[in-house]
Amino acid sequence: MKVKKSNVDILSPGFIENEISMKKLLKELNSYTKLSKSEGTNEQIKRSKKRKKLLARDKIDLLLDKGKPYVELMPFAGLKHENGFGAGGTTVVVLGYVSNILCLVNANVATRKAGAIDYATSLKNLRLSQIASENRLLTINLVESGGANLPDQDRVFNNYGKFFKEMSIRSKKGIPTISVVFGNATAGGAYVPGMSDYSIFQKNNAKVFLAGPPLVKMATNEDANDEELGGAQMHSSISGVSDFLASDEKDAIAITKKLVKKICEPVINKTSEEQIQPIFNQKEILGIIPSNLKKPFDIRELVKRFVDKSEFLEFKANYGRTMFCSWTKIGGYPVGIIANNGVIFIESARKATHFIQLANKSNLPLLFIHNTTGFMVGKRYEQNGMINSGSQLIHAVAGSNVPHIGLQVGNSYGAGNYAMCGRSFDPRFLFSYPNVKSGVMGADQLSGVMEIIKRNKAKVNSEVIDEDQLKKEKTKLANEADEKASVWHTTSEVWDDGVIDPSETRKYLKMALAAVYNSEIKGSDSFGVFRM
Repeated sequence: MKVKKSNVDILSPGFIENEISMKKLLKELNSYTKLSKSEGTNEQIKRSKKRKKLLARDKIDLLLDKGKPYVELMPFAGLKHENGFGAGGTTVVVLGYVSNILCLVNANVATRKAGAIDYATSLKNLRLSQIASENRLLTINLVESGGANLPDQDRVFNNYGKFFKEMSIRSKKGIPTISVVFGNATAGGAYVPGMSDYSIFQKNNAKVFLAGPPLVKMATNEDANDEELGGAQMHSSISGVSDFLASDEKDAIAITKKLVKKICEPVINKTSEEQIQPIFNQKEILGIIPSNLKKPFDIRELVKRFVDKSEFLEFKANYGRTMFCSWTKIGGYPVGIIANNGVIFIESARKATHFIQLANKSNLPLLFIHNTTGFMVGKRYEQNGMINSGSQLIHAVAGSNVPHIGLQVGNSYGAGNYAMCGRSFDPRFLFSYPNVKSGVMGADQLSGVMEIIKRNKAKVNSEVIDEDQLKKEKTKLANEADEKASVWHTTSEVWDDGVIDPSETRKYLKMALAAVYNSEIKGSDSFGVFRM
């Protein structure tokens, strides 16, 4: 692979404008990040510290290997939910290393609503289950939760059940779950340690029961206290629900680290010595991404700033130029890149389809980088088979068996989102920049289409258009569509695994690739019918 030169002028007005715009978005990202890291009210946190209890993120810090990389996933789940518990819900999900093993850590935030599971948290748990299963990742649950949030029970109930089912299926496949119980795990929450392969209970603090003393008294007229029904000592010596009895929180975490080391063999990246940083500054990405999403930019300049040694081998460089395909490495892990360089034309779709087939023949994971408004439309393109070529690409994405990772850096609209392995096509990981817009179509196009439809209808019915009213309706529709297309709305609904600072792209992609290389990679020999 030949080192590429960069055509980016960091002193140009365009670069400076882009950088200023992205930094404004990063301020918004940082404010939401601060919000998501809040672990409850000051009073709740003071109360917890007075009891000498560690906060959720304190436990994670103690558990993870020092000096090793990690990333938080889905920190903004529920951000825009009106009746939810806030950004991130009541759990913190981290992909990181424990005893040199890449793990998913899922920590209940007990100081926020007693760790009760709201709708956003249930969505987050399901996504965690999917990531763990697809990448064969050991999951560590740091448990302290009051169970399902009762006002949310109609939306949480089935998701909770699905979460338990997924735990069982992972166990069947030999993908272990460890639950470390630091406090309450009541009612349905009792099944989290109960369904785990390994469980660690903290002495005097863990309380795991299907029904507490008041409910037992009401149901059976039996008098019992917390310890008799579900204390750590009882479960460790009588019921057998607990496998290890920890003296305190730090002891529980120490036991967890030892247990991980015993039950897993680390997956070593054999090419780790070749992990060479890009030769171009990663922070320059802030000035490369346009402040106006309608402005095109060379996607290669972005790629050069996060791949190893800024090297890649481009496939069909002079054909279908609005689709960039290349072979490269990130953190020593081989990966194929399919990236939009604008609207998807017939040739662009054909090139990407060909590249996906090649990746499946060589068992190579794929990184899809989204920046497109979708497939090209118009009489000429329809007559030349845009639908056939687009359908072939979607067939290829759906039929591909190699792991897919998604990175949204600009627009991602319509069937273009599907063709680039958007959320509905189940990429292993999907991250977004804070400028991203996605949906069926752009706000201007959507409101414009509705205006044309209303004008045509009025013409057919010989009706007079109220221009002022039509203008108000069009503006309202455009504003609503723009809000729903915002990355803050989509990330709130867990359409991605996190909104990230573009200058940290390499870190997130390295962690994602470390995860996908944790499981066997085997391509597909079969795809849906390619219409010719």
